[in-house]
Amino acid sequence: MLGSGIAGLSFALRTAEHGSVALVTKKGAPESATNYAQGGIAAVVGPDDSFEAHVGDTLRAGAGLCREDVVRFVIERGPGAIERLVELGVRFDASERSPGYDLGKEGGHSRRRVLHAADFTGQEIERALVERCESHPNIEILTDSLAVDLVTSRKLGLPGPPRVMGAYVLDAGRGEVDVFQAPVVLLATGGCGKVYLCTSNPDIASGDGMAMAYRAGATIANMEFVQFHPTCLYHPEAGSFLISEAVRGEGALLRDRQRQRFMPNHDERAELAPRDVVARAIDFELKRTGEDCVYLDCTGLDPAFVRTRFPNIHERCRRFGLDITKHPIPVVPAAHYACGGVRTDRCGETDVHNLFAAGEVACTGLHGANRLASNSLLEGIVFAEAAAKTAIGRALETPPEARIPDWDTGQAVDPTEEVMVNANWDEIRRLMWNYVGIVRSRKRLDRAQRRIELLQEEIRSYYWDFRLTTDLVELRNLATVGELIVRAAISRRESRGLHYNVDWPETGRGARDTLQRLEGPEPPRSP
Repeated sequence: MLGSGIAGLSFALRTAEHGSVALVTKKGAPESATNYAQGGIAAVVGPDDSFEAHVGDTLRAGAGLCREDVVRFVIERGPGAIERLVELGVRFDASERSPGYDLGKEGGHSRRRVLHAADFTGQEIERALVERCESHPNIEILTDSLAVDLVTSRKLGLPGPPRVMGAYVLDAGRGEVDVFQAPVVLLATGGCGKVYLCTSNPDIASGDGMAMAYRAGATIANMEFVQFHPTCLYHPEAGSFLISEAVRGEGALLRDRQRQRFMPNHDERAELAPRDVVARAIDFELKRTGEDCVYLDCTGLDPAFVRTRFPNIHERCRRFGLDITKHPIPVVPAAHYACGGVRTDRCGETDVHNLFAAGEVACTGLHGANRLASNSLLEGIVFAEAAAKTAIGRALETPPEARIPDWDTGQAVDPTEEVMVNANWDEIRRLMWNYVGIVRSRKRLDRAQRRIELLQEEIRSYYWDFRLTTDLVELRNLATVGELIVRAAISRRESRGLHYNVDWPETGRGARDTLQRLEGPEPPRSP
């Protein structure tokens, strides 16, 4: 299986009871989007909450594109998912005021239902699951390894519908590509935030699973719906540090440079509006004023509460000379979460047989056109469990097939011009940020499409001529994902959820998915 976030680790632990599992991860096992998740995991565990309320909030956020059966499937399994995480050693914060968990409230939620471990919930979940996987005798964790491409029966010329047979994996340390043959493969590779110049995502989020699945013939859905988190710390040394939505949930206010609130002018829910509304409002204010950032003001909250509830955010800002109990936090929007991805059914299976996907890489129908805050960790574990249940039976019943041939380097030589990789990487991220960002237009999208097609030609030529490196593999995947996002955005002639186009500002009557699938044979190894 590919990826080491909540979905990949949960799947590995479930399936390892029935056979051996190879867990391939690009960096160290804890390096994942899960590890960066601050806010928490949403589930119906509070006495004043209900499945219907959580379902309703999710459907409203999804702007008509959620699959209601999937929404109910995930939410009804929420309490059980929390129980399993606790059994695996996850320590959620308990309430000091009443029995049970300390539940937070975030944008779009009508109830307090977000379980957390201070403001480093993902880190706590990752810690517990990694410890269990590292100690399991049937799980081998392969770090510093990057999947290059999936291998399917179609690629090997075998009859019948396409089915996955394994993957080619680059060992970054050795610089060699290894063959992994398996009856079942799970993609849990996360999202594609690195396709944008400004992102809250870790460096590993280069859309590898989405690009590989597309090349393997799987259907990719709704790639135009990229969620921009409204509040990333604006500081030259901060990188991509996220200021959790839970801060607004606890009462922090957004202000402009003159310290005036502006969210009530954009939405009646003000700071608790869904992320797409808040991100567009900030984008509007920045364009209107010409300022570089807006400010998230916690100074009206009790300082002791802020330090206790958000210790990670408080400490990180303090390192940059900012005491958030006394001074507002400068923030800007950044690419945060892909609501589209590899289309799956309720078992997490793609339309390539025995290829499963879970977590941000997948498009299950839960999020629709806009993800409700803190639903992603819940989706990851629920679909990992569903995929594992199906995959166990498939692995036991799938007979060995033709052997996957070794990776053929052809006439490729060692890279000689890293500047090409770096320059193209930078250009892709800038054009996506400038032309395919929070607010779009047909003119900007057309420009992005023309330029990315030219970049694809350059990258394909370089890819076949030189031996693989991690940067080159990621560049190829970023270009593919960028092209998928642009094409999907062009095809949606309306504004819905996270996709806002000034040329079609109204939401159409008929909700539809945008689907893309590579027809014909997979690209050959050599030109």
